[in-house]
Amino acid sequence: MVVTLKIHLTRRDELAIITIDAPPLNLYSLDLDAEFHEALDELGDARALLVNATGKVVSGGVDVSLFAQQEYRAEAQQLFDRMLVLPQRLAALPVPTVFAAHALCLTWAFELAVACDLIVASSSARFGLVEKVVGLTPTMGGTQRLAARAGVGRAKEFVMTGDLYDAATLERWNVVNRVFPDEGFALAAEQFALSLATGPTQAHFATKQVLAHFENGGVPEADAHVTTIAAALYETEDLPRAVHSFLTEGPGRATFTGR
Repeated sequence: MVVTLKIHLTRRDELAIITIDAPPLNLYSLDLDAEFHEALDELGDARALLVNATGKVVSGGVDVSLFAQQEYRAEAQQLFDRMLVLPQRLAALPVPTVFAAHALCLTWAFELAVACDLIVASSSARFGLVEKVVGLTPTMGGTQRLAARAGVGRAKEFVMTGDLYDAATLERWNVVNRVFPDEGFALAAEQFALSLATGPTQAHFATKQVLAHFENGGVPEADAHVTTIAAALYETEDLPRAVHSFLTEGPGRATFTGR
């Protein structure tokens, strides 16, 4: 029996790339979920992660038959608890993460996107949390992560209307970080992620830690931890080397190893 993989993990130098490849619609399934976790287990020494997809859409959503299989509340919660783990793992990675949306990006894929640090999109990409069509609310953290980026009011609009929003609108909402032209999008997204992979990985992780504290408790919470987090970077190799490079060669000439 031939097993067709739905998730592919590749490398370009320091950059790991996870590609969703479950044609024709890249629908979420438990098999896909399991493969995605396996790919995360194999990231190794990658210094950044790019998540992208093949096909005409990033994803058409979740395989609705999965919801039909749940008859009782307890069963449904068990399923939703499992689904939530994947974006949580993405958000907790100690390296920069970039989600690249080249086309229509619905439900679970959008929830993975907002779990990543940065989102890049093609000009023609569209996004939506459309769970309302089956009487459900998003279960993989998309509502609250969208609210963290765009505000509670925008999150309510996005989820309650179930409308589709273009990349330019979500860039204006501070949800999408960069919009690239359709032509050459895949390469532009990869180059963008690769620029992060060659940067000061430990410092990027420190930035993620500071902002996690901010999300939990605002500026006072972040202030309580930022100096400890920043000072720990003096135990890395990158910081003292980059400081020395700045003083001897000028700014912008340092290279980083991620150690």
